[in-house]
Amino acid sequence: MTEPLYVSFLWHMHQPFYKDPVRGEYVLPWAYLHAVKDYYDMPAIVEAVEGAKVVFNLVPSLLEQILDYAGGGAVDPFLLRARPLPAELDDNDRLFLLENFFSANRQRMIEPYPRYRELFVRAGEGAPGAAALRLASFGDQDLLDLQVWFYLAWTGEAARRRFPVFKELIRKGSHFSQKDKKLLLETQRELISRVIPLYKKLHQEGKVELSVTPYFHPILPLLCDSGIARVALPKANLPSIPFRYPEDARAQLLHAIASFERLFGFPPTGIWPSEGSVSDEVLGIMAQTGLPWTASDERVLAHTLPGGLDRERDPLYHPYTFSKDEREISLFFRDQGLSDLIGFTYSQWETERAVGDFLARLKEVRQRSRQACVVPVILDGENAWEYYQDNGFPFLSRLYAALVQAPGVQLATFSEVLQRTGERRVLEHVHPGSWINADYGIWIGKPEENLGWDYIAKARAAAVQGSQEMATLLAGGESSDEAARQACMALYAAQGSDWFWWYGDDHFSPHAGRFDLLFRSHLMNVYQLLALEVPGELRQPIKKERPAGFVRAPAGLVTPAITGVVNDYFEWLSAGLYDLTRQGGAMHAADNLLQSFYYGFDLEYLYFRIDGVQPLEKTFRPEDRLSLHLVCGGEWRLDMQLGEGEGELQVLKDGAWLGSGSIGRYCMGRSAGARVPLPPLRLEGSGTVLCYLCVTRAGTQVGRWPADAALPLVSSGPELGCEAHYNY
Repeated sequence: MTEPLYVSFLWHMHQPFYKDPVRGEYVLPWAYLHAVKDYYDMPAIVEAVEGAKVVFNLVPSLLEQILDYAGGGAVDPFLLRARPLPAELDDNDRLFLLENFFSANRQRMIEPYPRYRELFVRAGEGAPGAAALRLASFGDQDLLDLQVWFYLAWTGEAARRRFPVFKELIRKGSHFSQKDKKLLLETQRELISRVIPLYKKLHQEGKVELSVTPYFHPILPLLCDSGIARVALPKANLPSIPFRYPEDARAQLLHAIASFERLFGFPPTGIWPSEGSVSDEVLGIMAQTGLPWTASDERVLAHTLPGGLDRERDPLYHPYTFSKDEREISLFFRDQGLSDLIGFTYSQWETERAVGDFLARLKEVRQRSRQACVVPVILDGENAWEYYQDNGFPFLSRLYAALVQAPGVQLATFSEVLQRTGERRVLEHVHPGSWINADYGIWIGKPEENLGWDYIAKARAAAVQGSQEMATLLAGGESSDEAARQACMALYAAQGSDWFWWYGDDHFSPHAGRFDLLFRSHLMNVYQLLALEVPGELRQPIKKERPAGFVRAPAGLVTPAITGVVNDYFEWLSAGLYDLTRQGGAMHAADNLLQSFYYGFDLEYLYFRIDGVQPLEKTFRPEDRLSLHLVCGGEWRLDMQLGEGEGELQVLKDGAWLGSGSIGRYCMGRSAGARVPLPPLRLEGSGTVLCYLCVTRAGTQVGRWPADAALPLVSSGPELGCEAHYNY
């Protein structure tokens, strides 16, 4: 009998450690919101489908936050402003509601609900500064409805089916009472209290396997030796103070395993290393802890194998054994293509089409790789679902059911795959890298990142020198000194990968300054707990406030020709420039299509130039559409196709695109050029236009740049000078 092709899903559940170590408050609400939307929905969907089996990866510092919210002790700026009656809030708090309580996916979480959509439009649809101008028009009932709808929209679909309160409030729709809101928040707290017990129950029933990640989600290879980054990036500029503390990597692992076992009553069955980051030294440490298996990305395997994976992908679909110092650990490598389809593409497809495509690709794996054993599908388990209909409930339910019924395919956990399959392929060396570009460039090498590493190194050295108890703990010993124990955990918290994610220009977030402050707060806490003087440098921001991919701001007025070919370099020399390859979003979609985005102004027009990684005329089909979206008070769209043409600017009104009467001009060939008249945008003097690009093929959106934000384009009209300004 032919062995089935095993399909193993691993859903990685993680949020940064948002708790301010000094104030004891959470600076951002995402652990709470993802708990009510995703951390409950994901296991509930598995539970509901007979035969479904998956692996969940739970980061201990996230579990700590879930427990805190479930116990009612956690507070964050959003909850603090959601609980009171609007009449009890001052103007600043009321403005906070308008500026923050539409932080949800517009298509899936705002547009489907008439009252929420109405409030969104009245508040200015997210345009910079609009909320402040319109605050006076919002009465207490409007703001109460907004408080309810924000938390209601963030409630998952499976949760809505199991807790009738949520459905009843959705049916009511508007004119909520304070009693309604209190019931909503109390029910969400009850839901959060059921999250961890649900995972435990499903593990005990054999429907899910639970794995762990190092406690504060650090990049373990960089803790062991920051210099290892140069293996994949030989010319990288690294921190001035080398960081080589494998004992910290071991401690992050041991703390994670101990915390997991205290919470669930059994040890984790495997480990997903933070960001899939591995090295020989890290794998050796994992093997020493007794963890049975771990995993990384296919690009790490491609760089490990002498022949790569270009000609033959069969090596990807097998478990491996890594052996070091007579200790072993099994290794899986994720199928990047299948994982990214779920993460980025299928959300815009009809469910049956998406599920059919996934099954067809599995069939193709079997046909091309006759010896294939297992297809690991590993991705973020929370962030994709806000882009799906009903929080991914229809898609995941149908996908699991279809896989259960598919001939020759079998869902299995990684432990089950290891039990059922035979001889392992042995690796004595792996390429040191992560699941992003098979390197560590996101977390080290840029000035801001390197400064952060230097601050950690200095804090660690000061702690060891200033406290014998701290030195003992960091060396792996024990101490009864509570202050030293807290300082040790504060140091480990600062080693988390999340802070470095937002340093440099790889990613943009309006909350980047808060992440920066949290990072420095953890380090300041190390000094304060040990009664050491806090260095003044820790009180100064590390983060330079500029968007991801920013290269330069406009330096003067430009009036370039609108052609599909760049004939005059100097035409665009004074234009603003973004690197779109740095705009893949937090999940890093696999396919890079667009490369550079230039923009400029004169007294009448905005000008744009979009360059592709390859000539656009080679990568775009005649029916493809490249849409330029501009947001300033309202939202406008110019659709472009191959060739030269004019198009009416479309304006978004009440959820529909309507003609504006204004004409934009464009030309798409090797590159794309466009010209948009200024008057319809109603820019007055200096202002900021938000911009993003979409590519549509056969009626389906296949790409968006940036993936999860917008590019701020600084316009100063006739007074444009040599310096740009950013307001974040």
